[in-house]
Amino acid sequence: LFCPSNPPSSSAFYTANGNDSKKFKGDIRSPGVLSRVIHVRKLPNDINEAEVISLGLPFGKVTNLLMLKGKNQAFLEMNTEEAAQTMVTYYSSVTPVIRNHPIFMQYSNHKELKTDNSPNQVRAQAALQAVNAVHTGSMTLGAIDPSGMAGPSPVLRVIVENLFYPVTLDVLHQIFSKFGTVLKVITFTKNNQFQALLQFTDGLTAQHAKLALDGQNIYNGCCTLRISFSKLTSLNVKYNNDKSRDYTRPDLPTGDSQPTIEHHALAAAFAAPGIISASPYGGAHAFPPAFAIQQAAGLTIPGVPGALASLAIPGGAAAAAAASRLGFPSLPGTHCVMLVSNLNPEVSRSQSSLFVGVYGDVLRVKIMFNKKENALIQMSDGTQAQLAMSHLNGQKLYGRPLRITLSKHTTVQMPREGHEDQGLTKDYSSSPLHRFKKPGSKNYSNIFPPSSTLHLSNIPPLVVEDDLKMLFASNGALVKNFKFFQKDRKMALIQMGSVEEAIESLIQFHNHDLGENHHLRVSFSKSII
Repeated sequence: LFCPSNPPSSSAFYTANGNDSKKFKGDIRSPGVLSRVIHVRKLPNDINEAEVISLGLPFGKVTNLLMLKGKNQAFLEMNTEEAAQTMVTYYSSVTPVIRNHPIFMQYSNHKELKTDNSPNQVRAQAALQAVNAVHTGSMTLGAIDPSGMAGPSPVLRVIVENLFYPVTLDVLHQIFSKFGTVLKVITFTKNNQFQALLQFTDGLTAQHAKLALDGQNIYNGCCTLRISFSKLTSLNVKYNNDKSRDYTRPDLPTGDSQPTIEHHALAAAFAAPGIISASPYGGAHAFPPAFAIQQAAGLTIPGVPGALASLAIPGGAAAAAAASRLGFPSLPGTHCVMLVSNLNPEVSRSQSSLFVGVYGDVLRVKIMFNKKENALIQMSDGTQAQLAMSHLNGQKLYGRPLRITLSKHTTVQMPREGHEDQGLTKDYSSSPLHRFKKPGSKNYSNIFPPSSTLHLSNIPPLVVEDDLKMLFASNGALVKNFKFFQKDRKMALIQMGSVEEAIESLIQFHNHDLGENHHLRVSFSKSII
């Protein structure tokens, strides 16, 4: 149990009135003696009642509160000794932080709090009543803030865009813990996007984290955080593992044998306020725990915009080196090779490399001799293989939904000299079409799931809208819409009739020669015309 290294010379009291601090008497209590009353100290000067109450809410009902703002201390009374014990035990291992102030707590020397009708205590009781209204169902937690007015939910919904490097639960926990105590985290993949639900102790802390982190990149040019307040008011985590974690319940099982959570269940949970239950896995395409930011790396994230600058890691080979220096274990070689099955036999090696190459640089492709619908594709590193697999598994290519898994092979072997394999294996390591060979390339910032809208670039001045629409319709596809960029007519958006048609158009027209030494660049867009 937690015992402060420097206990206060004076601490809790039995009654309180307008002269609270004068009745502040010694309360140095053995940390092993349980009490429903918890002494909280080293609070920030501008702390308010709701913030103090929020420290206890995850562990049970808070039945009374006594504030000593002049001494930066407070006393919380929980409804049971068990709730108080859980709270003190948890905060002994995870120090709560409010506005960059670490908060300390221990059991009080008193079994209960008695408060009077002084102005300070009237405010405290009003805050308690508002919180109790939440628990009796007469209002929602998202409607409470420190002033008693409407306020944000303590649960944030986090979407990671441009996911070029895997982001783990531990990475998110370290980043968001810089702004306050993170109680629970659930990660999952939905709509081909890596997402997370993250619960703070209170809405104000969640708001601070959102203001500081929304739009920031975890790594240079990729892994962009998009943060919004969730409609959920609490998370119910059933398992502690690499996909979900309840930091208040270290006793939870890992749930290794539990089934995968269905995406429609998550969608239903987002549709209305309530409680979400998480399975141990975030979906069929969820990333394995490829790496986690290490505390020992000395990484710091101040609570200001631009907070993630100190975490920035450049792309490409430099990223691997930087990740290694910072304590990120590199992905094993087996993760670099994917097994792609259910291919249309008419799909060539070069078509496969163009399709997969949207998400990483393809080094080698091998069409299987006995099963032409299967291919081994080797990427330049494991993170690119993970990225390609997460975005492309299940997508239709020439009428067939692809099935993509990681292969047991560490590399794709070229045929030995004198042993031809009918041209089924090809090396693309020197291909001029690699999108990510240049460190810091803008392509790192423009990685999106397959969509019906394509982004076109490197368009020469003499090529007009009708030229491009005719080109993309020449393979029998439907062109629904087209728009040049207003500020740069070298770029445009073109909307195809379906995602499948867009995929096939990307394969056919990426690097298409438009004349004037301009080769068309095609990628998926997140925009809708």
